[in-house]
Amino acid sequence: MQVTKTTTPPPEETLEIFGAREHNLKNIDLTIPRNKLVVFTGISGSGKSSLAFDTIYAEGQRRYMESFSAYARSFIGNMERPDVDKINGLSPVISIEQKTTSRNPRSTVGTVTEIYDFLRLLYARAGEAYSYVSGEKMIRQTEDQIIETLLTKFANKKLTVLAPVVKGRKGHYRELFVEIAKKGYTKVRIDGEVQDIVPKMQVDRFVIHDIELVVDRIVVVEKDRSRITQSLKTALKEGNGVCMVLDEKGKTQFFSKFLMCPTSGIAYDEPAPNTFSFNSPYGMCPTCNGLGYVEEITKESIIPDDNLSIAEGGIAPLGETKNSWFFNKLEVIIKKYKCKIDTPIKKLPKQVIDIILYGDGEEKIQVAASTGNEYNTVFEGIIPFLKKQLAEGTDKMAEWVAEFATISTCPDCEGKRLKKESLHFKIADRNIAEIAELDLKELAKWFENLPPKLSDRQSQIATEILKEINKRIGFLLGVGLDYLTLNRTLRTLSGGEAQRIRLATQIGTQLVGVLYILDEPSIGLHQRDNVKLIKALRDLRDLGNTVLVVEHDKDMMLDADYIVDIGPGAGRHGGKVVAQGTPEEFMKQGSPTADYLSGKRTIAVPKTRRTGNGKEIVLKNATGNNLKNVNLTLALGKIISVTGVSGSGKSSLIHDTLFPILNKHFFNAKREPLPYKEIVGLEHIDKVIEVDQTPIGRTPRSNPATYTNMFADIRTVFAELPEAKIRGYKAGRFSFNVKGGRCETCEGAGKKMIEMDFLPPVLVDCETCKGKRYNRETLEIRFKGKSIADILDMTVEQGIEFFAAQPRIAARIKALYDVGLGYITLGQHATTLSGGEAQRVKLATELAKKDTGKTLYILDEPTTGLHFQDIQALLDVLNKLADKGNTVLVIEHNLDVIKVSDHIIDLGPEGGNGGGKIIAEGTPEKVAKVKGSYTAEFLRREL
Repeated sequence: MQVTKTTTPPPEETLEIFGAREHNLKNIDLTIPRNKLVVFTGISGSGKSSLAFDTIYAEGQRRYMESFSAYARSFIGNMERPDVDKINGLSPVISIEQKTTSRNPRSTVGTVTEIYDFLRLLYARAGEAYSYVSGEKMIRQTEDQIIETLLTKFANKKLTVLAPVVKGRKGHYRELFVEIAKKGYTKVRIDGEVQDIVPKMQVDRFVIHDIELVVDRIVVVEKDRSRITQSLKTALKEGNGVCMVLDEKGKTQFFSKFLMCPTSGIAYDEPAPNTFSFNSPYGMCPTCNGLGYVEEITKESIIPDDNLSIAEGGIAPLGETKNSWFFNKLEVIIKKYKCKIDTPIKKLPKQVIDIILYGDGEEKIQVAASTGNEYNTVFEGIIPFLKKQLAEGTDKMAEWVAEFATISTCPDCEGKRLKKESLHFKIADRNIAEIAELDLKELAKWFENLPPKLSDRQSQIATEILKEINKRIGFLLGVGLDYLTLNRTLRTLSGGEAQRIRLATQIGTQLVGVLYILDEPSIGLHQRDNVKLIKALRDLRDLGNTVLVVEHDKDMMLDADYIVDIGPGAGRHGGKVVAQGTPEEFMKQGSPTADYLSGKRTIAVPKTRRTGNGKEIVLKNATGNNLKNVNLTLALGKIISVTGVSGSGKSSLIHDTLFPILNKHFFNAKREPLPYKEIVGLEHIDKVIEVDQTPIGRTPRSNPATYTNMFADIRTVFAELPEAKIRGYKAGRFSFNVKGGRCETCEGAGKKMIEMDFLPPVLVDCETCKGKRYNRETLEIRFKGKSIADILDMTVEQGIEFFAAQPRIAARIKALYDVGLGYITLGQHATTLSGGEAQRVKLATELAKKDTGKTLYILDEPTTGLHFQDIQALLDVLNKLADKGNTVLVIEHNLDVIKVSDHIIDLGPEGGNGGGKIIAEGTPEKVAKVKGSYTAEFLRREL
């Protein structure tokens, strides 16, 4: 019989997409190679994300859901099929987006990367315990070891065997003595004195006591071994694993089956991984519940100005005098001490102020209620009242009280988050909190030098754990995050940093045959670290994965295997593939992106730099985080770029020191700046505006039209229409946030949130209004043939033509168009805007306001998500601001912005502890000559 040989067909080498029409895509057919690094690029809003995320990723996710059983799918609901004819060669998809991750203060770099989980395991199994009283190493003994110690150390001596039952606690302990007597014991040792148990025995309830049970009196000789053993066993049982012996001179020694300090006798529970978790009651500091900080309500936050009287609103939470129960109580208290409510607070006696703030104990006072009845009540004091509301009140009440609370480091754990027992387990002389405070570079070094310092037992336990820890640290260092520490909370990271942490975690999983889709991973990365990121993506590809990157970065494109350019314009002018191929082929195709890459088009360097208006703001001796006594001089009237590698201290200096100082000065903001000595020159500006990348809203109700305030004017236009007047509709009828005109099924959101039991919740269009937000009657009112819902669906570009005759609205829409947002719709849900888009909506809102020529604008990486052409448009806007005399301060890594600034302030030289100094400042030409600055190195090539 003949055997036929079959050869398996080669795997599909391409990913094919046919007829993609999602959002603005114009029926695209596209073939891209698999197992390669592919970059999708193009002008902002051209449809890159629609193709990568809303088509390829959405279809991959839908196919994954289809693989579940019908029963499981009934919980999840059906996922919409993206508008595409067919996709061939699609592998399982994982998307790594930039959505700012958790806002939870308990999520840290260590917990997300799992490094801290392995550290907890290491400390629980290999850590050595030390006493927090004497600093001595704790010891653990078995019953046999305790008996041997007794027979050798106390041979032929008379001893009393004791079992500790109360240690350092207040109380009268009546019931305890009854219970002890019932067990047949006749003597106890109270605070060092042996006493007989008598009926109705009790101790002073307000004094701290130590009480031990007298179990037996023995003479330590070998022939009594069985009696000694029995007595010790009983003592260990009664004392929960701890017992003591007392000699004739009155000296005691502790013995314990657990970890115990031989001198002071304190014992620790057996360590488990949760002993080192600040999210578990077994490990967290009881004062701050594992957060490292406490919210305190202080006298200063309640009485900001003691020149005012109570009647004038000197007590901030109460405001001015009104007829309320709390005020009535306060008046009774003040009269009782013969004072007046209209006396300035600073002239009131200290005793009265203390009673107002902290209450007057149990003393009853008679207060008249608004009904005229009198009640006996206690005045609890303002601070206890606010604390109670913060802990037990409604969310709204707690939010109100939080305005008067100041955040300070926890006094007990000093910000380390763990209880004192947990902080006294050490490996190589360091506790787990000290390890979590090292930046990743130092941490890697510490682990490298650790093995020789471990005992044989520790080495055996630690080998596997250390392998896992080192591997994960290696991946984080590989994506340029060497300046982060494990205890850094996730909510303080930028979108780019959070995304690179997820990328490092993915590389760590070592999966093969997966399609990864990344959204601008180079955001927030200095050119130097970009090289590391590209290497990490190549490693991911070399494992056998396809890596799709939506990106505008020049280096990333040149290092890619394949580039796809989508355009030519934004919104309805985009959605086509204008060029594709390997970088070499791509540059010959003449698309705008190809021309910028090949150097045919560039962003021009200005012929002259602005000299400014001669005035300056000087910030002296800033020392927050890693800043090393920095003196910052801002020459006003210029565009100033603050540069430096990631983690060099740019955000600490500008966001956390300079901006809070100015915000407090101009707008009485509550947030405290990081430490600094002094600031001079604030009189030269009249306001500060910070434009950062936080979302403009967290619900579908926020959108560009409501955020920029143009929607109020649009509603007024509709309310003035004849048809609206006949029906008696006011402007409120056209609001989707109040009852009347909105669709009541979705309450005007246009979308409904569907809770998924084990997946993130999903937003779907409302089935009644089909996403239009309004009811039928409201939609019947039309302006130039369009209903209010049609207006919200209009792009910014269409809005400019439509509202040309309404100057107030047109000015605001034009501002959105000028910052490169011509493609977004006026009613686009805030949740669907990227960080860069949200930032430009804020910038447009500020630009539409009248400026005084004395404003300081602070922008955090405004080029996020911008194509070369959009950067040119943004620079035109910034130049207009500076030409009017305003100062524009930009934190930026993009060389196109840096090279056109008037002045550069470069921080460094490294990230983390290696940074925090100003290493170069001046014009770009001057900075480019500085040795030892990474920015200068890349700027030289650019200029």
